[in-house]
Amino acid sequence: MARKNILKAQRIVVKIGTSSLMLPNGKINLSNIDELAFVLSDLNNNGYEVILVTSGAIGVGLNILDRDERPKEIAQQQALASIGQVELMSLYTQMFRRYSQKVSQLLLTRDVTDFPLSSENAKNALNALLSLGIIPIINENDAIAVDEMDHQTKFGDNDKLSAIVSKLVEADLLIMLSDIDGLFDKNPNIYDDAKIFKEVHEITDELQRIAGGAGSRFGTGGMASKLAAAQILFENNQEMVLTNGKRIREIQKIVNGYEIGTYFHKNIEKEG
Repeated sequence: MARKNILKAQRIVVKIGTSSLMLPNGKINLSNIDELAFVLSDLNNNGYEVILVTSGAIGVGLNILDRDERPKEIAQQQALASIGQVELMSLYTQMFRRYSQKVSQLLLTRDVTDFPLSSENAKNALNALLSLGIIPIINENDAIAVDEMDHQTKFGDNDKLSAIVSKLVEADLLIMLSDIDGLFDKNPNIYDDAKIFKEVHEITDELQRIAGGAGSRFGTGGMASKLAAAQILFENNQEMVLTNGKRIREIQKIVNGYEIGTYFHKNIEKEG
C-alpha cells in the first residue's frame, strides 16, 4: 500500500473550510456538519486522537443576520465573527452530542506561535483535552486577531493555522478538507485533461506557479495557502492529505491508507 505511513497515524488534525460548511445559497450545510461529527466521533471511538480546525464563523454570522455580502469594514467582520462563532460552536456541540462525543473550543491568536510560553500553554491544554477523550475544536479568534481579514499584515488563514496546530501537538497527519479533490496540474474546472497529483514530496516553484498563476481560481490564496501549510509540515517532517470536503466519510478511508486526494509527505521512510 502506497500510504503505509498513514496507517501508523494516531493523532490526526482535520481542517474544514467555509466552503464545506456553507451551502452555495449562504445557508449552513447541516448535513456536512452532522457527517463530520459522526466521522470524527467514530475515529475517536476507535482510539485516534482528533483535533478539528474549523473555519466558518463569518459565514455563519452572515447567515444569522441574513446578509449576502461580507462587509469590507474590519469592525463589521469582527462583529460577524463574534456572532457566528457562538452559533457555529452550538451546532458542533449539538451534532457531536448525537454521537456521545464531548468537544471543547479553543480560539487562538498569533501570539501562540510568536511567544514560547503561550505556545507551551496551548500545547499543554490540547494534550490535556486529548487525554480526556475530548475533540478540541479550534478557530482563529477573528473577533480579536484581525490580521487575517483583508489586512495588509496578514497572519495567514486557517490552512496555515491547521499546519501550526499540527506542528504544535506533533500530529501524525493533517487532513485538509477543501472544495476540490486535491492538487491538480491545471484548473480541473476549466481543463478536462487536468490531472491530480497523487503525491507531493516538496513544494517546488512549479507547484507554486500552478497554485497561484494567472487565471487560477486559487490565485487569491485558496490553493497557494494550502501549499504554504504543506511547507510548514514538510519542515517538521509531517504529512498532509488534501481532499474534497463534500465527501467527509472518505476520511475513514484516508486513515486506512486509501489513495484519496493528494498526499503531501517527504519521500523518506519513517522508522518503527
